[in-house]
Amino acid sequence: MAQWIHMTQILQHLSYETVSSLYPPNTFPIEVRHYISEWIENQRWEDFSQEKVEQESQAQILLDQGISMMQSVAQQNANVVEKMKLMQMSRQMELFHQQPLKFALMVRDLLRQERALINGVSPFYTSPAQYPAYPTNDMSKQDVDQLVLKVLEVQEIRKKMHQIQEELNWERQNFESAHSQGSFQQNGLDSANAEIKKLQTHIQQLEYNIQAMATKRSQLLKESMELLGICQKRFLNRLTEWSWEQRKAAIGFPFDDNLSPLQTWAEQLLGMNGNLRQELMLTGELTSELQEGLSQLVQVLIESSLIVDKQPPQVIKTQSKFSTTVRYLLGEKVAPGKPVLVKAQIINEIQARNLANVHGDNVGELINNSAVLEHNAATKSTCSNFRNMSIKKIKRADRKGSESVTEEKFALLFSSEINITGCETPYRIQVISQPVVVIVHGSQDNNAVATIIWDCAFSERVIPFVVPDRVPWRMMYNTLNSKFTSEVGTQHNLDQYNQHFLAQKVFDKPDFNEDFSNMMVSWAQFNKEVLPGRPFTFWQWFEGVMELTKKHLKTYWSEGLIFGFIGKQHLHLILKDRPNGTFLLRFSDSEIGGITIAYVSATENGGQKIQNIQPFTKRDLEIRGLGDRIRDIDHITYLYPDFPKHDVFRKFYTGNEPTLQQFQSPFNSSEFSDEIIDGATTDPGLEPMYVFFFGLISVRHPLQW
Repeated sequence: MAQWIHMTQILQHLSYETVSSLYPPNTFPIEVRHYISEWIENQRWEDFSQEKVEQESQAQILLDQGISMMQSVAQQNANVVEKMKLMQMSRQMELFHQQPLKFALMVRDLLRQERALINGVSPFYTSPAQYPAYPTNDMSKQDVDQLVLKVLEVQEIRKKMHQIQEELNWERQNFESAHSQGSFQQNGLDSANAEIKKLQTHIQQLEYNIQAMATKRSQLLKESMELLGICQKRFLNRLTEWSWEQRKAAIGFPFDDNLSPLQTWAEQLLGMNGNLRQELMLTGELTSELQEGLSQLVQVLIESSLIVDKQPPQVIKTQSKFSTTVRYLLGEKVAPGKPVLVKAQIINEIQARNLANVHGDNVGELINNSAVLEHNAATKSTCSNFRNMSIKKIKRADRKGSESVTEEKFALLFSSEINITGCETPYRIQVISQPVVVIVHGSQDNNAVATIIWDCAFSERVIPFVVPDRVPWRMMYNTLNSKFTSEVGTQHNLDQYNQHFLAQKVFDKPDFNEDFSNMMVSWAQFNKEVLPGRPFTFWQWFEGVMELTKKHLKTYWSEGLIFGFIGKQHLHLILKDRPNGTFLLRFSDSEIGGITIAYVSATENGGQKIQNIQPFTKRDLEIRGLGDRIRDIDHITYLYPDFPKHDVFRKFYTGNEPTLQQFQSPFNSSEFSDEIIDGATTDPGLEPMYVFFFGLISVRHPLQW
């Protein structure tokens, strides 16, 4: 059910309409996908085709199994309402009894769509690069099992042929003996001649059997070679996908770091390669072409099995210790004897793109850059642990134009020479880490992180370190959302209102009312050019909000008490009809790492105005928490739209009265502003714009997001 685990992470980003389209409530509701997910992913739906009507019976079997499992799930549910709902779903599945193949094809297409979403092919959830869906563990297991069975069949045929050959040799000897004796008989008996003829017929039958089995063996060997190549290609694709998922995990995407299934897969492939080589040698069919094919496969497998299990920090400060771990998936097959020493060196972008000639200029000096490859019997893993590595110095390339040192990427290259049991020659193995940025001062960390995020989110898979200069906003937003939720440690995502304001911010289009999704945002807009009227970049501002939320506002955000990213025009629109004292919490857009309170108050002439309190920063919230500060301000009474503030925030109150230093009046504010919101001064152009984009804004209630 690995695929369903991935999908549960993605579904939260999809609209209700998209989810309903993917899992039609009347034919295959999402509950069916959830409750019998493991069974669904264990079946070979890809085998079904519209043209193969003979598959109706197999499809019927699967349909019956699915219905039975849903009925079982329903019976085990103690909730009567849920039980009835699940039983109704099983009855809906019974409607496919007249068209079981249609059911199988529906599930097949559903799983394909899921894999497309997981791999970023869908417009609803896009990743920077398209890549073929990798096989699930079940698919790989079936392929390897099929390969094992073919090799076993080859072995059985060889043994059977050996037995027949021995029998044939014996019968030929008998025939020669009988024929020799019969030649001395001038008047041979009919019975003797009949026996010789029978013996001759038997010999011919044995010879025919051997020839037929030899033909079948050759065909099986050919099929086994082809299947071994297919299995290994899928393994390498999955290995690449694992590394890509590891890279994406840096920006908050889901990642299963368990390498045990891949290690088992690699060991099986190496074992099957050896078994095939042995069979070809025993049968005398090991031609130079087949031998070269097997040798090439085993070389690629051995050289591809070195993995960076635990990546080094992607922002590394010189003279600071850090750790990293590399793992060899074929560790149990390493020939005993001389210890295997893995060495690390730092390389630049040019060297990373040409690893064959990496032994040129030394671009940096690493301390504690070697470690022995050690096998752990308990975990069945073979790793080199670099525990106290450090970059002593770094040699930077000539920078282009306005490029800063925090935009220059390096990587660690791990390499060794290894001997594998059963292989005559040693192999050179190497692997590079994810890109790292080397800094010399903590003040460079923020910009270095921006470089890493852009690389992890948008880099190309083919050439290391190559990234586009511009990406669609929808991709940028997905990255920001994933990074925000993972860094804060929350399940509460940025919503469409936050998304729209962030787009307005990065594109400097506060009045834009259309969809930003396909607009291209550049690296310069992300973290090179300062925001208009501000001394900081978009990323520096966003990262400040993220850090503030992570350290001081996590619970508030997770419970939907913070509106978050909202522009003043949108703020004006949603608060203009609210009673005095209505407030909401929004992130400051005038300084890094601040949260402010916007609220409705009365004017001297009886009208209304919006006031914004000076933002609370990290330092402010360390002195006195947000809950207590909200309690301190009598002018705010209802959290938008109409929740009494004491009902919502009481659990955050500490009971401590503010000291003179802790108290902060909303009327002593650098960001304090009055906006008259009576009907005479409202811009008539605002409402149509925001109604078009936001729809029924008033229904966006906290505590329900």
